[in-house]
Amino acid sequence: MNPLWMRIICIAGIMTLLCGCPEIYGKSAPSHLATYHYSLGVLQMLDENPGEAVKEFEKALHHDPTAPDIATELAAAYVEKGESSKAIAVCERALKVNPEHVGLNLMLGGLYMNAKNYPRAITHYQTVIRQDAKNISACFYLGIVYGESRQYPEAIGMFEKVLLLDPHHLMAAYYQAKIYMDMKNYEGAERMLKKTLSIGPNFESALIDLALVYEKQQKTAMAIDTFKDYLSLHPEKLSVRIKLGEMYLREKRYDEAEKEFHKILRLDPENREVLLALSLLYIDSGRYDQAIEAFEKLIKKFPADYRYSYLQATAYEEKKAYAQAVIILMKIPANSDLYGSAQIRLAMILKKEGKTREAIANLEKAVKVKREVPGLYVILSSLYEEEKDLPGAERILKEGMLLLPQNVDLYYSLGVLYEKTDRFEESIQQMRALLKIDPDHADALNFIGYSYADRGINLGEAEKMIQKALQLKPGNGYMIDSLGWTYFKQNRIDLAIQYLKEASSLLPNDGTVAEHLGDAYLKAGRRQEALESYQRALKFNPASRSLPKKVADLPKK
Repeated sequence: MNPLWMRIICIAGIMTLLCGCPEIYGKSAPSHLATYHYSLGVLQMLDENPGEAVKEFEKALHHDPTAPDIATELAAAYVEKGESSKAIAVCERALKVNPEHVGLNLMLGGLYMNAKNYPRAITHYQTVIRQDAKNISACFYLGIVYGESRQYPEAIGMFEKVLLLDPHHLMAAYYQAKIYMDMKNYEGAERMLKKTLSIGPNFESALIDLALVYEKQQKTAMAIDTFKDYLSLHPEKLSVRIKLGEMYLREKRYDEAEKEFHKILRLDPENREVLLALSLLYIDSGRYDQAIEAFEKLIKKFPADYRYSYLQATAYEEKKAYAQAVIILMKIPANSDLYGSAQIRLAMILKKEGKTREAIANLEKAVKVKREVPGLYVILSSLYEEEKDLPGAERILKEGMLLLPQNVDLYYSLGVLYEKTDRFEESIQQMRALLKIDPDHADALNFIGYSYADRGINLGEAEKMIQKALQLKPGNGYMIDSLGWTYFKQNRIDLAIQYLKEASSLLPNDGTVAEHLGDAYLKAGRRQEALESYQRALKFNPASRSLPKKVADLPKK
């Protein structure tokens, strides 16, 4: 049939439908002109002409300003044009007349979700659910919004509701699994990923996530088997084969990783991701010459990608061929994103060679060329500190903070420098200023908490700050030591021993942690265990002034 006749029939059909069905718009049908322009707008959207569709829908809305469905279509056309703010304005105006309209509330919920205005999105999705408790779309997207705003129990509740309404809703199961992953509830994530794969056995993202969840639970064999089972059915899936190779690489199973990478290269010889992974494998397994050769091939193929030059320099550095590494790093230009990293690595190599003053001179030039790289200031400051030039170390950090006033690494480094130079109050002020920028900076919380505990002051606040740091970085040995030391200072010795033992097992070569444990044992009257801890501490901290006396005095007590 002639396309023109098809369009005419389509227009006629839409007009007949709309004019004959007043319930679509409410109590009264729209005017014929509104219907006519609405139908033209629909056709323009079908033809993927959102600009023209906007014109037609605006005309339709002019003739029938209370029609919610016209407003919804106009908003959709604005979204297609990339004009979300106009789409929101149209829907908000229409919602004043029809506040409970499902389509308008769904549209606004989506628009506010995309704009990351989660409270407004939640309000509109809840309005839909009040009207229709079984609206799967509203429940599903409300779950996503709750997840994005870290309201995890509410998100899980919504996804569970969706799965009750539709047990085969693949994405509800998958998003619930992702929420569990964010919560580090790996058992819940495993359960929901298995459900996801029972609904969609070929859902690659869920499969990869399941393998990663197995890996997080230290079920590495199950993770590998998951990939291998999938590949036995879909051997052509290179993305999954790459993940399997990377997992072998993380497990230092170099031969198996290499075999997987070579299988991929037989199918796709130019695969940059795999060529890079194979080159990194050579570095990890100490095959530096092969790594250098592999990177050389990548550099010739992709000369503008300075990652390969940077990594080749790393291989030379690992081989202790420092001169070649320096030559390569110095060729990485200032307009490259890797310039700052290259200059930092160059400084570290020069330091290894005993050329610290030269490293400082190079970094002084680098910070003038690339002012926005905080690591340059931090490393330069540490080199000044090694040279006993503490004013220089402080100066460069403050220069960086003037240019990058929100960078927490610079605040933290300056706070640590103040502490090393016996400026306790200034170090605490610096860390508190950092926490105003990032209240969840675990290291700053631990720094303040440990500093207070070590001085026996503000112990209640110290305990709370360290506990928060541990929530942010669970299992961190230094933070566990800080909490144990706080309990020691509070004279809660049983708790102190519990945490200090855990810290000592996590950091068996740390003299300070061993000394803390020895002090706790001694206070508990467990002299033999105290002596053993002190002796271990002295082994790893032979320059200690306090430990020799503690070891010598203990048998006399």
